[in-house]
Amino acid sequence: MQYDVIIIGAGAAGLFCGLNAARLGKSVLVLDHAKAPGEKIRISGGGRCNFTNLHTAPENFLSGNKHFVKSALRRYTQYDFIEMIDAHGIAWHEKTLGQLFCDGSAKQIVAILVNELAKAGGELRTGCGIRTVERTDGFTLTTEQGTFRSAALVIATGGKSIPKMGATGFGYDIARQFGLPVTDVRPALVPLTFGESGFGALAGLSLDASVAAGAARFREGLLFTHRGLSGPSILQASSYWREGDGIRVDVLPGDDAFEVLRNARHSAGRQTVRTALSAVLPKRLAAYLAPEDGNIADLNDAALRALADRLHNWQLIPSGSEGYRTAEVTLGGVDTEALDSRTMAAKSMPDLYFIGEVVDVTGWLGGYNFQWAWSSGWAAAQALGGR
Repeated sequence: MQYDVIIIGAGAAGLFCGLNAARLGKSVLVLDHAKAPGEKIRISGGGRCNFTNLHTAPENFLSGNKHFVKSALRRYTQYDFIEMIDAHGIAWHEKTLGQLFCDGSAKQIVAILVNELAKAGGELRTGCGIRTVERTDGFTLTTEQGTFRSAALVIATGGKSIPKMGATGFGYDIARQFGLPVTDVRPALVPLTFGESGFGALAGLSLDASVAAGAARFREGLLFTHRGLSGPSILQASSYWREGDGIRVDVLPGDDAFEVLRNARHSAGRQTVRTALSAVLPKRLAAYLAPEDGNIADLNDAALRALADRLHNWQLIPSGSEGYRTAEVTLGGVDTEALDSRTMAAKSMPDLYFIGEVVDVTGWLGGYNFQWAWSSGWAAAQALGGR
């Protein structure tokens, strides 16, 4: 069977690219080895799908080429996607920091994409494993459901994150097969672990914190787990963290810890350091950070400053991360130097496209990666429509 476009991957980027290419008059086939389309959409945001972010800008993305995202994000914005879901009557709300979620179920987003693809004349086949991809006069795909041919091929297979949902490195293999470079990949937006010396005594404790890795710093919630640290601030910092490096945690962001401690010493010097800290921190964390339980009146300014520095600049070295099993995205991917930023096509093979997470573009936590899926999928569809 012959098509203008075959898209491998029925996730956010693949479905959105497919429906937009079909709207432009192209015969489109979207293939996926999973049994159902849009599974990562369905589970995202606690089942409500954090589908974009009001503050989306190029600065919210990591890539070997920081300019690569600019064209697609400018041409298809967060407001364009909001307009689309508004037109379908989907209610949504801003949770925090510009993050937009469905009021109802993430399945609503999947339904829009699947229905609009069908409405535009596109075809979707799930449970269709790809056996071979060959370069012929166009492309020939041998699959579990037969052989398909197309003039153009779009790879929208995502990264390695959440393998239990079927994620693999298939897209990277295709890139290499056709001579495109792939950068090093690793889990991102992922909890960090601390081996046997973890934080078991603090497990389940959460607080507002500021976490830095390298030059990046994020202030959001932090969660202690039996294996290490999680929560939005940690997930954000994990994208900038490298194995062997440390992170810096401020457990009193926005406060002057030295002034807090000095005021406590002045107003109630007979209280213990731990009690003084418990006024501004959870009790278990206060006990962890102040194991020596003497009176705060016994500490001079130098000692208070040393403790304050630990509260604002707690130095920790993770032993690793939870890996692809829990990572929300994969950092790295198909090298952007090999792709046209306006079309998402390979420079060396203009009928081969890469969109979404498979590309070396990784957004921050909070809807940015979905917006990249919409924007890159739309950009590729416009190029396909003009072929």
